Amino acid sequence: MKTFIKVIEIWIPDKDRTQLVFGSGLYGAFSEFKSASEQQHFAYDEGLPGKAWAQGHPIVLTQFEHSYFKRTMAAKKAGLTSGIALPIFSGDFLLAVVLFLCGDDEFHAGAIEVWTNNLGQKDSLRVMDGYYGTLENFENSSRMVSMPKGKGIPGLAWETGMPVLVEDIGKANEFIRAADAQLAGITTGISIPIGNEGTQTYVMTFLSAKDTPIAKRIQIWVPEGNQLVCRQGHSKNSNDLAEMFETLTVNKGVGALGRVWLTGMPLITGNLEDADYKPELDNLSSMLAIPVIQEGKLRAIVTFLF
Repeated sequence: MKTFIKVIEIWIPDKDRTQLVFGSGLYGAFSEFKSASEQQHFAYDEGLPGKAWAQGHPIVLTQFEHSYFKRTMAAKKAGLTSGIALPIFSGDFLLAVVLFLCGDDEFHAGAIEVWTNNLGQKDSLRVMDGYYGTLENFENSSRMVSMPKGKGIPGLAWETGMPVLVEDIGKANEFIRAADAQLAGITTGISIPIGNEGTQTYVMTFLSAKDTPIAKRIQIWVPEGNQLVCRQGHSKNSNDLAEMFETLTVNKGVGALGRVWLTGMPLITGNLEDADYKPELDNLSSMLAIPVIQEGKLRAIVTFLF
């Protein structure tokens, strides 16, 4: 399966919390790039992870050449051309930076967008930046859209403070750009509120095309009492796993998701036995779990399974 995202990394503060060091990563066939990355470190405002830390919001870097990206030569050799950094904060303090790295090719369709409300339009969101692969027409139309609070999936994520997942986007009333998405072949979207505190808000949106999906399975887990439950999920393959997830619960500290809830830290795991189900049923091998934190509390966990 071709995937839109080629490499995912998690960068975490060192013991002195003054630099970011390598935490974990999903590299697939990019073993040389992994070797070039594992010994790296980033000071505050250095490199893509450090810039996201300093600016306090997601950053899209659409081109590595002649930029502040520190691993340009290794990335070029691997065919990686663009990166998106997602910082995860609890209040003023950085917990981690999740890095998504993409590569251009003619079949590379999909998008990762960062929406924000600028000073002139505090009650609506616009695309601050985004990576759209080959979807030039969809990018042009998206950059013209103003998204009011509560409208479209970015606006709904802003209003609720929760992740919003929409399937069959071309027919969805919640998706303002449905017609454009249908033309571009985009089928699924998820918006995740980032740093939804204060007057400035950011929402990160992942839009997935059928042939180059963001992930094989996307899920939203929420705490209910003393357990996590799967509120919503989307799978590239339809099977009995969807019903299985509806009956699963996760205790704090137990398994991969339980650890994310306990620590507030994003997590990459290749051992999906931690997820309390049998991954071979859906040919899954690894997972990225992203916590959604507001005012120091976990609101949800978004999982991407590959």
